[in-house]
Amino acid sequence: MALHVYIALCYYKLDFYDVSQEVLSVYLQKIPDSLIALNLKACNIYRLYNGRSAETEIRSLLESQVNCPFGKDLLNHNLVIFRNGDGALQVLPPLVGVIPEAKLNLIIYYLRQDETKEAFDLMQDVNPSLPAEYILKGIVYALIGQETNNKEYLDTAIQYLHLVGGSSSECDTIPGRQCVASAFFLQRQYEDVLLYFNSIKSYLSNDDTFKFNLAQVQTILGHYKEAEEELVTIQSAKYRSEYNYIECLTRCLVMNRKAVQAWEIYSRMETSAESLGILHLLANDCYRTGQFYIASKAFDVLDKYDPNPEHAAAKRGACVGLLQMVLAGREHREALSEVVNLMRGSPDPQMDHILRVINTWAKENRMKM
Repeated sequence: MALHVYIALCYYKLDFYDVSQEVLSVYLQKIPDSLIALNLKACNIYRLYNGRSAETEIRSLLESQVNCPFGKDLLNHNLVIFRNGDGALQVLPPLVGVIPEAKLNLIIYYLRQDETKEAFDLMQDVNPSLPAEYILKGIVYALIGQETNNKEYLDTAIQYLHLVGGSSSECDTIPGRQCVASAFFLQRQYEDVLLYFNSIKSYLSNDDTFKFNLAQVQTILGHYKEAEEELVTIQSAKYRSEYNYIECLTRCLVMNRKAVQAWEIYSRMETSAESLGILHLLANDCYRTGQFYIASKAFDVLDKYDPNPEHAAAKRGACVGLLQMVLAGREHREALSEVVNLMRGSPDPQMDHILRVINTWAKENRMKM
């Protein structure tokens, strides 16, 4: 009977969690209170469903007096994983060296807390032998390399990621292709990144991390429509609050001729260096794409925040561009009326001349400004 547990464990290691469950059920029918078997069942459920369901499977063991010290350590370790890292700093450090996965899961915990230095320090004496260990080491070196702008660390990360993605056992797996895509991203080979991402997109349609990475690459390559579609479906509040997300979405909206929606995103931001960055992006991208209504509003704010000849000239250009769009029937007159209010009281003498031209045209066309 014990053979069933070993076979189930093999299937678990191969990521065949449902098959592992079927094999394991035969053993549990005979020995329903086996700590090892119930723990493996919980791990399968965690992979197939979620941590809460997995915790239910081992709750009876947690509430009972487990005589085996290793068994108790194993359950406490897995409980941290099932609870998405809750209690990690209390449980995992004493288990490093006792349970092989404890160190790796502590590293993952540090990464999720954005404590890259702590993860990097802990990773130093890890000599990877399994694909998951190579992947984790590659990720840690990639993050620390980007944070410190250390080319040597980045090259090490690329080496580890290509090693996994290029191996015969992993090259056609989802993690393997993600590794190659990540390595190409670090090498700035974005067309290759997109090729690999598209090959696994259908398997990760509900993964916010994947969608965010895919959208960033699409934005870099100028695939703004596809990038916007990915960005608006991301549910994670963490990602949606990040500057990179806001920047990507703003650019995509502008490039997709939705400048008003992009302006609304900026309007909801608090005054900060990040909001100023978005304002610069809005002003310049809207100007380049001929969306002069929003460009004039953005350059007006920039000119008030930081008066200089470049902002003043850009604001004048946007106002003239808007007038031309109204004359051509490609922009509504109300937009011109709103921009005229921005122009009034400007210390720029050239703005007075533009304002007189607009007022003359408005009078001739019986339009009240």
